[in-house]
Amino acid sequence: MVTTCMDRTIEFEHRLETREARIGIIGMGYVGLPLALLFSEERFRITGFDIERGKVNKLNQGGSYIVRIPGTEIQLAQSRGFSATADFSQIAQIDVVIICVPTPLNDHHEPDLSYITDTVRSVAPYVQNGQLIILESTTYPGTTEEVVVPLLEQGNPSGLRLARDAESDGFYVAFSPEREDPGNDTIARRDVPKVVGGCGPAALEMASAVYGTIFNRTVPVSSPAAAEMTKLLENIYRCVNIALVNELKQLCMRMGIDLFEVIDAAKTKPFGFQAFYPGPGLGGHCIPIDPFYLSWKAKQFDFDTRFIELAGQVNLAMPYFVVENVVEAMSQRDKALRGARVLVLGVAYKRDIDDLRESPSLTIIELLKQRGAQVEYNDPFFAFVGRGRKYDLNLTSTSLDRIPEFDCVVIATDHSQYEYSMIVQKARLVVDTRNATKGIQSANIVRC
Repeated sequence: MVTTCMDRTIEFEHRLETREARIGIIGMGYVGLPLALLFSEERFRITGFDIERGKVNKLNQGGSYIVRIPGTEIQLAQSRGFSATADFSQIAQIDVVIICVPTPLNDHHEPDLSYITDTVRSVAPYVQNGQLIILESTTYPGTTEEVVVPLLEQGNPSGLRLARDAESDGFYVAFSPEREDPGNDTIARRDVPKVVGGCGPAALEMASAVYGTIFNRTVPVSSPAAAEMTKLLENIYRCVNIALVNELKQLCMRMGIDLFEVIDAAKTKPFGFQAFYPGPGLGGHCIPIDPFYLSWKAKQFDFDTRFIELAGQVNLAMPYFVVENVVEAMSQRDKALRGARVLVLGVAYKRDIDDLRESPSLTIIELLKQRGAQVEYNDPFFAFVGRGRKYDLNLTSTSLDRIPEFDCVVIATDHSQYEYSMIVQKARLVVDTRNATKGIQSANIVRC
């Protein structure tokens, strides 16, 4: 008997509705772990895959390594069948495989897809007929169809190919960009619409059905490339507007104008304006990176994304701008940066999260050290900062009781735990990059 497209999709959706479908999520980080917990809340049996055995062991012991996710949530998920593993052979037992791995830039600001390609090569030998593979990692348009699909086909010993319709044997592939916003407690994850693009109508229908079990709305688009471009547009929109206010901040400082006052006034307009705020640079996994992913891909089409690249460059230059302001502020107090003691407040890339990815604070620390300063930091979310892809600090968080010992305190991340009036009172000099000291009057404050 020939199985029709409708028969297959109905069977797949039935397995979702009855929670018989098993879901595997690769990458138990800031995207993958929250996603796994969402599926677990809906009573799916979830397997979390990660190559870091420390994470796997922590999860299987009922613990969490992400501050905003308490261990009790992991334990509750375990009671519903959640487990973690580094054994990719278990992929063969999974119905839906969702890939949530990093996509950083290399030293030349070009896309580094090694996490994706290594993951797909690890998955390919175990892919089964009828299995759905979904990529969530932010990347340039074309990655899903030009990179992921060929690697799956080349690495599968059974010779399975991509199935573009439900009448064909093979595996299904889709792309759905993650839309995580760490630290945002005002919007529930399930209320964020889920964009989905499939390699064919069957994959699109299946992926939409999967996400429809945990999100209140799915947004189908015509292709994986359209979904990939959607994510880039969202983040480049933010990148460009933040670059705009970062550049205006530098101009306003020369003109003696408070840009934050200007923004507060402008945002009273009920149409045509959205407020963005300047800072010491951009952090996180997406916004600092996405412009360079798109500009790299655009060159294959003989197109220069000059406007977008300029925005990326403006934001990359902000830590240097901060350090120059530290030098100038100390010079006005007859103090050289070389040999001075500097305390950087906050190493997370934004307020009230435990995420170091692409944090401008780390760049500021390294630049200050290169200038000869003795640099320490404080962050309530990081007792120690060791070595990462782009930093090698090996520093321990310093007590705020020691603020009077430092020649300068740089507010790099405006955590809500900080008592800024106390910091200003104790510090000899405060360089505020976040307008965290708004409303506090002191000759010791330099805002940049």
